[in-house]
Amino acid sequence: MAIGLARIASVSRSALLASVALVALSACATNRTTAVNADYSSLSGPQIQTTVAELANSYRSNPRDATLGIHYAAALRAAGQTTPAVQVMEYLMGQTRGGPAVSLAYAKALAADGRFEQALSVLNNTIDPVAPDWEALSVKGAILDQMGQHEAARAAYSQALLLAPDRPALHANMGLSYSMTGDLRQAEQHLRQAVALPSASTRVRQNLALVLGLQGRFDEARAIYAQELPSDEVEANMAYIRAMLTQQNRWDEIRGDT
Repeated sequence: MAIGLARIASVSRSALLASVALVALSACATNRTTAVNADYSSLSGPQIQTTVAELANSYRSNPRDATLGIHYAAALRAAGQTTPAVQVMEYLMGQTRGGPAVSLAYAKALAADGRFEQALSVLNNTIDPVAPDWEALSVKGAILDQMGQHEAARAAYSQALLLAPDRPALHANMGLSYSMTGDLRQAEQHLRQAVALPSASTRVRQNLALVLGLQGRFDEARAIYAQELPSDEVEANMAYIRAMLTQQNRWDEIRGDT
């Protein structure tokens, strides 16, 4: 049953945007040897600040280095500096004429800045229709979900999964897409597929906990959170889920069912 669609969507969209970075970068966040490892979203606030400062110094010395620029933009996004991240990528687009890695990073920066139509246009010009890149398809799906085009988003995820079925973030994004339309059972199914894969991240597992909690399955949600977070954060997340359900007028109904 669909419950509180608008409120669920607002939470799931935030998680989904985070998943865009996750899908892009499943390798070590501090590995700066390639563009595809440029993810800093899992670092703590102080770590992100330090990383931004270090990359800024390097970037000023060599602003035409595409890999360095992609990493700098990713660190800026992690710090919430979305507009400067776009500016870094716009400069690189002009310098490199938009190679695939640069174009994909540009689309991510635009999406993080809320410029979804422009990001989608960049991606559509980047994706090879004959041999598409799974990551670009996943980012496209995430952007389409942000735009409320959930069926088109799921078609993009499905195509990406044909190319990379072992990527947990793809299954997770599909699950989050279903959560946006209130189909929490379908969301759970896809998120369980995601967490069953060896490279599943803590973010993916926490997304599963959220979906379980929104179904009123608090003990299951708490058990997952407890494996991933300190006790105070566990309690904060559980309180937030209950607050969401109260706002959706579902709390009394769930208490009556349990």
